[in-house]
Amino acid sequence: MSSAAPFVLDAPLTILYRDEHIVAVDKPSGMLVHRSFLDKHETVFVMQTLRDMLGQHVFPVHRLDRPTSGVLLFALSSDVARLLAEQQEQKLWRKHYLAVVRGFMQQGGELDYPLKEQLDKIADKFSRDDKAPQPALTRYQPLQHVELPIPVSKYPAARYTLVALQPVTGRKHQLRRHMAHLRHPIVGDTSHGDGKHNALFKAHFACRRLLLLAKQLQLPHPVTGEALSIIAGLNELEPLFNQFGWPIDDAYYQQQFSEFFAEEKWQKSP
Repeated sequence: MSSAAPFVLDAPLTILYRDEHIVAVDKPSGMLVHRSFLDKHETVFVMQTLRDMLGQHVFPVHRLDRPTSGVLLFALSSDVARLLAEQQEQKLWRKHYLAVVRGFMQQGGELDYPLKEQLDKIADKFSRDDKAPQPALTRYQPLQHVELPIPVSKYPAARYTLVALQPVTGRKHQLRRHMAHLRHPIVGDTSHGDGKHNALFKAHFACRRLLLLAKQLQLPHPVTGEALSIIAGLNELEPLFNQFGWPIDDAYYQQQFSEFFAEEKWQKSP
């Protein structure tokens, strides 16, 4: 059972896109998507909050980890939920994330590194733990750097990189585990990260969250086929980006995503 303090929603969920078929919201960091017996103390959830806001049932079609913020899409009918599930099976979705990682990442690339399935001690206690690692593919590109005159560990200064990420596959904690594998763990990651740097952000920036944001979701509309691009805000990360001198306008990130993650650049990738 989680020992984290119950999540408190200070304001209604921000709706990023809505029509008669689908709705997308900007999920806050720390908020569970739906009820879970693993977090019985929680009383606030995206799914129930959105249902109450709209006055109708919503159908989850993908998920974000509790500490991750950003674009979260729901269907407004079971038929549309099925269509969206088919789109994902056909790999028609493009998910673009931003993360703040430890150290200076100098080059972008593609990490093809299989991940062993992570099992929960309670929810997966009857699952096999001897399965072979599953294929996992992530594309990454450094966007911005910052060096802070704050000693950390044995170093006189702390260095960080703002990275654009595209998970081509969707394994559990894939981005967090892949960044840790590259020796650039995401700041605020309590499972795969660096405790000294997590503590630095708490002490100097009052930042206690995982610095991972689902910034953009691109997909064909499940009914009309129209190309959709749904973008989340930086929200509470905007002051931090301002302090670091990093861009805060959406146009910059859309341009970076479109240039680096253009599919023609990755035609040889699986």
